Amino acid sequence: MFAALSILLSAVAQADVSAEQIFDPGKLKPVDSSLKVRVGDMAPDFTLPSINGDKIRLSSFRGRRNVVISFVPAAFTPVCSGQWPGYNIARELFEKNDAVLLGITADNVPSLYAWTRQMGDNGVWFPVLSDFWPHGKTAAKYGVLRAGGIAERAVFIIDKQGIVRYVDVHDINSRPDLGVLVRELGKLK
Repeated sequence: MFAALSILLSAVAQADVSAEQIFDPGKLKPVDSSLKVRVGDMAPDFTLPSINGDKIRLSSFRGRRNVVISFVPAAFTPVCSGQWPGYNIARELFEKNDAVLLGITADNVPSLYAWTRQMGDNGVWFPVLSDFWPHGKTAAKYGVLRAGGIAERAVFIIDKQGIVRYVDVHDINSRPDLGVLVRELGKLK
């Protein structure tokens, strides 16, 4: 099932954003940071602005929902422009696991707004948060801020008590496997 889902996600994710709208940074060093958060740690709290004007605080989900944080390097780049739209197709899998997804990048709100509007008719279903100012502060707290000022491609699963239960600091040049993410979320039941 997950292999078919991955193929479908690849095809759909690239459908709404044309190649000339995407900046290709070339192959990057897979990981360029030092992780500061480990499985079993309390997740560092943060409050970040979302593209719809709200301020989202991680601790506001404590006791209510599991949280998946998806850090991506930059708007309008090839892998990122495929990763987040793929989560639109998988929305039910997050809801089934009582999880909210928070997308975070160090881009500014107007850029994120424009980028996500290209990801389908309604953008993306989850809050997209800007870690722009102070630049990369949240990514730095988690230890996923790269030397060049962009975030690693990283996924954190945080349980309802605010404890980090899964960490994947992924090769920045490829998308994390959605099947692995769903399996890890299933372990929280």
